[in-house]
Amino acid sequence: MQSWVKRFRDIFDSDNYHPVQVNTPVEYEEVLDTIPYEDSAIEDIPFPKCFPFSAMVPRVYSEVKDFILSCVKFSEDLNLSPAEIDETVRKSTNILLTRTLSGCLSSLIRRDNLSLLQLIQIDINTYHLEETNIHLEKYISDITGTNYDSNHIARLQGGSIFKDIRSEAEEEIHNKLESKIDEFIELANYDWSMSEAQGTSSTWLMDLIAFLTSVFKQFTNLPIKLAQRTCMSACQHLARSIMEMLMDENIKAVSLGVLQQIDLDVVQCEQFAASEPIKGLEEGILLMCFSDLRQLLDLFVAWDWSTYLADYGSESSKYLRVKPQSAIVLLDKLKEAEKKNFVANMMNKKDRDKKRLVDTVYKQLKALTLGNNSSTPKDT
Repeated sequence: MQSWVKRFRDIFDSDNYHPVQVNTPVEYEEVLDTIPYEDSAIEDIPFPKCFPFSAMVPRVYSEVKDFILSCVKFSEDLNLSPAEIDETVRKSTNILLTRTLSGCLSSLIRRDNLSLLQLIQIDINTYHLEETNIHLEKYISDITGTNYDSNHIARLQGGSIFKDIRSEAEEEIHNKLESKIDEFIELANYDWSMSEAQGTSSTWLMDLIAFLTSVFKQFTNLPIKLAQRTCMSACQHLARSIMEMLMDENIKAVSLGVLQQIDLDVVQCEQFAASEPIKGLEEGILLMCFSDLRQLLDLFVAWDWSTYLADYGSESSKYLRVKPQSAIVLLDKLKEAEKKNFVANMMNKKDRDKKRLVDTVYKQLKALTLGNNSSTPKDT
């Protein structure tokens, strides 16, 4: 077992975690000689072709077969019947899979130096390693001279361990993707006092969209449900992070200009969401991730308070997802940013009128929040 720990680790260390590419029919057959794999879609495309798995899959499969062969040879002089040898080999192979290989894979996916794309490839690899289980079952029967029984009492447990490892890998993918999004968001560095938007989306946001686009192209070899769930989670995290920036209590003042800039950035997020980065999602569901932001920004950029206040509480309200509390927080920041302008312009009539309007809206929003609180059942 200790010997195979080193073998597995050597395989993982030497893998580049890119799909195996073959350029000639000879190379193609060489891969198929090492691992049983059938896919008509790959057969039909011209060279160069890519298998969905990286080199670790056929190499691990070969090492497990080599272990099985070693176990059989070890058992030959023990005066055991073929059935007893078969049973012994299966139990030993189960230990190899559930402890040795499982432990090595678990350590692999927790490596800090793994990139997100490498982690995605490892996750894909586990599906193909799981598919080799049935072939290993038959290999044991062939080599021990026993009849293959799919209900064998010591059936290999490779399927379950790969599911467990995959669950770990998918959690790591989720965490790494959010962490990578956070890295881009840290570059946002908005000028919260800017007088007007720059006219184009922010560089950090465009770079993030390009990154997400490239990542989700790698998801084509993952099960569709996982790809969809991860894409949805990424959009939700991005929208939530931008909203948190706007609501951050450490940012005391926010200008209308920066709201217009963030509005441009959210437009890019919406275009990405509408581009179907992952196929099969319900139409508009990714756009919904940004609806809270969209409605809040529309309200402030269009300064459409009359509509908001008139329709508040209606299911058909244009600003249904804008909470009065959020509007108050942003209005406070806007008021703080405009204090200097009021002083600088000696409070001319236009500014005085605007200040009165802001004060009126502010009072009405406060009344809405108090109304919501008082309507909460207290005796339930």
